[in-house]
Amino acid sequence: MPAKDVYHNVVRTALQKDGWLITDEPFKLKCGTKDIYIDLGAQKLIAVEKGQQKIAVEIKSFLSPSPVIDLESALGQFILYYDILRRTRKRSHFVSCHSPANLY
Repeated sequence: MPAKDVYHNVVRTALQKDGWLITDEPFKLKCGTKDIYIDLGAQKLIAVEKGQQKIAVEIKSFLSPSPVIDLESALGQFILYYDILRRTRKRSHFVSCHSPANLY
């Protein structure tokens, strides 16, 4: 299991305050024989559509000396997760990547 990011609990709490139900922590995906973990899986009831919106949330802190390398890593993870979700039964999930607001 991967370690939780520095901002993990902050993002989790914010999602819950916004009405999201945390369904998976971490959210597990299979890529061939490998297990891949996204930080959180969540869902929110949408009254207008009478359905559920589901998201997979990857949380990034960008704490290394090189924010460019952190960004490259985060983007690579996002693309990988997006592709796996698109190819699997978990197509109902939208991938979301969260990082500190002052990153840019």
